[in-house]
Amino acid sequence: MTITAPTATQTSISAPSVELREQFERDGYLVIKGALTPDEVAYYANALDEVYEAQVAAGKTAPGASMHTLGAVANCPASVNLVDHPVTFPFIWSVLGWNIHIYHSHLDVHPKIVTPKPYLFEWHQDGGRQNREIETTPRPRLSVKLAYWLSDVSETGRGNFKVVPGSHLVNRIDGPPRRDVVWPEPEGSIEICANPGDVVFFDRRLWHTRTNNYSDITRKGMFFAYSHRWSYGRDENDALLASEQLAEFTPVQRQLLGAQLAGPGQIKGDHQWGHCPDTTPVYGYLKDNNLFDPSYPPLIP
Repeated sequence: MTITAPTATQTSISAPSVELREQFERDGYLVIKGALTPDEVAYYANALDEVYEAQVAAGKTAPGASMHTLGAVANCPASVNLVDHPVTFPFIWSVLGWNIHIYHSHLDVHPKIVTPKPYLFEWHQDGGRQNREIETTPRPRLSVKLAYWLSDVSETGRGNFKVVPGSHLVNRIDGPPRRDVVWPEPEGSIEICANPGDVVFFDRRLWHTRTNNYSDITRKGMFFAYSHRWSYGRDENDALLASEQLAEFTPVQRQLLGAQLAGPGQIKGDHQWGHCPDTTPVYGYLKDNNLFDPSYPPLIP
């Protein structure tokens, strides 16, 4: 079956403006307003609902419970056109360059919480052990993430994404001795409000948390985290990459999903380390569209 989605309205391709890049570097995040059209929102929300209903039917998720499923495209192939969406993808390659893949993604559905949850201090930076094993201050960026909102979180209290603007440049925030000890929220923290179709683009180092959803609106989103190809992927895409469905994806989408790109005479490790740009689809995409920044990402002749 061929996967089709509503056509994005943006026709020209360009890097984000200097002003947006400066805002991202200062705050650690951007809200990309109206990145998806209403038709796109309806399409992807419906696809996400189908995944949720299938998980409930299979007994993997209890009816009315939250779903947090890793491997977005592997579990929801209809989401594939979000990985290189023309409105959001420029934010990725303008920051990380062309030798990239999606190392981690997830599908989230969070209905209203009926019984109040016990307190947990859940503020964190993405990256897991990277934050214990890399010794620099600040830690290196290493990855960035897109959060596609498919439900209305335009008001607080709907399970909103909560951040401390500018905190991507500090390695530590004040926190409790144990996660279950009630603790004040970090100074300067805000809940990000967004309409369906808005996208939050953020640096993995940004201190953030997901708030509890006690509203009547089910929180829905798709999340894609990008890193360099030499960074080991967390998504389990083996079955997807071995399936006939892979042929329906574009070369850029196959690169982002971790497909084997090394050709004859090329070593897979060298390819992931960026030594084979001519057979790296995102490199060709940027080169063909004259999108290389004069200084970064580096242009290899």
